[in-house]
Amino acid sequence: MIKLDMTRSKAGRPAMAVKSDFEQAVARVVAAGNCSGCGLCAALSDNVEMRLDAEGFSRPAWVGGGRPDSADVRRRFRRSCPGVTIRPPQTPVVNRHPTLGLYVSAWSGWASDDQVRHIGSSAGVLTALSSWLVESGRATEVVGAAASRTQPSRTVPVKIRSRADALAASGSRYAPVGVAAAYDVDSGRTDVAFVGKPCEAYAVRSATEHRPAADSPFILSFFCAGVPSQLATDALVDKLAGGAEVDSVRYRGNGWPGMFSVRDRQGTVAEVDYEESWGEHLGPHIQPRCKICPDGTGEHADIAVGDFWNADSRGYPQFSESTGNSAVIARTRRGHEALMAAQMAGIVELHPVKLDDVAAIQPLQTRRRRVVLPRLLGRVLAGGRVPRVRGYRLLRTEIATAPSLRQFLGEFIGEAKGARWRAVRGRRRAAQDDVA
Repeated sequence: MIKLDMTRSKAGRPAMAVKSDFEQAVARVVAAGNCSGCGLCAALSDNVEMRLDAEGFSRPAWVGGGRPDSADVRRRFRRSCPGVTIRPPQTPVVNRHPTLGLYVSAWSGWASDDQVRHIGSSAGVLTALSSWLVESGRATEVVGAAASRTQPSRTVPVKIRSRADALAASGSRYAPVGVAAAYDVDSGRTDVAFVGKPCEAYAVRSATEHRPAADSPFILSFFCAGVPSQLATDALVDKLAGGAEVDSVRYRGNGWPGMFSVRDRQGTVAEVDYEESWGEHLGPHIQPRCKICPDGTGEHADIAVGDFWNADSRGYPQFSESTGNSAVIARTRRGHEALMAAQMAGIVELHPVKLDDVAAIQPLQTRRRRVVLPRLLGRVLAGGRVPRVRGYRLLRTEIATAPSLRQFLGEFIGEAKGARWRAVRGRRRAAQDDVA
């Protein structure tokens, strides 16, 4: 099926463009505010590129010029796009935690190499594992993300093929980037690993689920609180750099949790701590899809890593500088075996931990899982479209984790109202932009 799209040419004359089923499907996800910017559509079709939109988020742009997209491309997109459907992994597991999901084993840990532990955002575990995978021959490369060499405040997909590449890619990047776009989901290669956000892990896993289990890509992921707009990064960089030409931008690392750090071409460094950079500048500007995400902890990865924060007297995370410590979750048996091999090789140091302790020190992740259902409902009540969320036991989780029925009802109603208001406001803003 095709659709004729009557637009205007530069000369003002009507021009006829033909939209394929695939292009229409992608456009619907974006228009509904359900795009996470993962890059899957660009991985499936060479007619799509990921670009920053006017709001500073990574979105698919239809560039054309490639092979016509088949009906199978559209089917795979609808099955694998986290803006269309999202579901937990179907692989057999040993354990299930109510808010942190499926797992085989759970650990606290850090990179054994002190340099890697210091430079990484969360004890350097992902940096150490990425380096080990390629240096041990378990993978020829790891697809991930790093700062752009030409625009240091931007984030781009990269291919890690050495320890030096892994170190260069170390440190979180709280910015839009579609890493899945750089992963060849059709190659069938088993020697290319992947590290990305939970939505990207879901996209790559789902797009390659037709492969036998032994040929499935090895995937690493990390706890994600949402993707802020690039405009938020740019504003903070401008504030710190004072208009000077920037040579380097780091969000975290070089300590734990590390500083948001900007270095200009003259070598002057300006920085703010993690609590200010995330809490005041970046976190308030995450994209709409992240607010209804049921998986912030990488359930579709083989190994997922997050901060194992130190707690204050009330049990809440404290962000004072310390020696890095990570929560390391083996989601699959293959992930568990890889962790054991990495520990035996002296790459990481691991200690058993209870996921209840991880959940207690990750209140954002536990709460966001609890409020997904009312937020989805609020968007629907506002007339919006939402992804199909299947298999996450959302109502059961919210009831089980609420301290009381009264709090459950209050939170449910409040979150639904808030989501409805945000959806209505976003639609009005979009209508105003169209008129302008």
